[in-house]
Amino acid sequence: MATFSVLDLSPITEGGSVAQSLENSRRLAQAAEENGYTRFWLAEHHGMKGIASAATSIVISHVAAATKTIRVGSGGIMLPNHSPLVIAEQFGTLAALYPGRIDLGLGRAPGTDMRTAQALRRNMEASGNNFPNDVVELQALLGPVAEDQKIIAVPGADTNVPIWLLGSSHFSAHLAGMLGLPFAFASHFAPDMLLSALEIYRERFTPSETLAKPQVMVGVMGVAADTDEEANYLFTSMQQSFVALRRNARGQFPPPVQSMDGLWSYDEKIFVDHSMMYAVVGGPETIRRKIGAFLEQTKADELIISMPIFHMQARLNSLRLFADAQRDLAKAA
Repeated sequence: MATFSVLDLSPITEGGSVAQSLENSRRLAQAAEENGYTRFWLAEHHGMKGIASAATSIVISHVAAATKTIRVGSGGIMLPNHSPLVIAEQFGTLAALYPGRIDLGLGRAPGTDMRTAQALRRNMEASGNNFPNDVVELQALLGPVAEDQKIIAVPGADTNVPIWLLGSSHFSAHLAGMLGLPFAFASHFAPDMLLSALEIYRERFTPSETLAKPQVMVGVMGVAADTDEEANYLFTSMQQSFVALRRNARGQFPPPVQSMDGLWSYDEKIFVDHSMMYAVVGGPETIRRKIGAFLEQTKADELIISMPIFHMQARLNSLRLFADAQRDLAKAA
């Protein structure tokens, strides 16, 4: 049976603050640990008024310091925004502070708009194209020091922090398979390529020192509540956010509404519904059924759930209900 994990964006809710968002991430991680989740990952986004996890390695430390056993990591670090040496030092430091608990998920998108990406990267020409080489360089910096190695990450060297490749297309599926790394696919915003990307990864997988066989994680949006009606109501916050994203009008994370009528056009509704085709939204029975069908379809080893919910108490309740669903499905397997 697949294990469950949590992907958190440290949402900054309307009327809230960055400090409160980071405190909420800490509380959510503690609850995830108490409810038996495998890992708690945070994502790198920049210049977004509704996301507080831009300095991802710092937020990882904030969360790891408040927990004891759950793995904490990045979902992901956008490697083209950084030099491999800087990330090796950051995650080597995290591995020293929280031994055996740190994961390094890597993506190649900017995690922002092009203007902000330019401010982050300076050189936009080489960044994305260098991603495969940068991944290999980062692996070497985190691995044992070679005899003739000229550049050494301190901290970082020989920490062997586990690296995952994240993807929303076929590119990282090919690369993860070739390098023998675990692969996480973002079906929560790239549904069309999900099944073909997983097929490519499994077919092209080459065993490595890191991994003997393919390891697949799939990301989904999830909102669980006591009833289907309540879950659908809570999910309108994410629907509003996706509409704002399509309009290039990003703001703080909005409260839920009774109806999306009048808040989106027909085309926007089609766009959001399609993007969220794999979202797991509903009461306990509904989420068990949807997760069971999704895992049967994907054969994923792990499900990582992003819970875009405005009210913190409802977010904590959703987390508990998904944990209950995982236990029920495991018993039935």
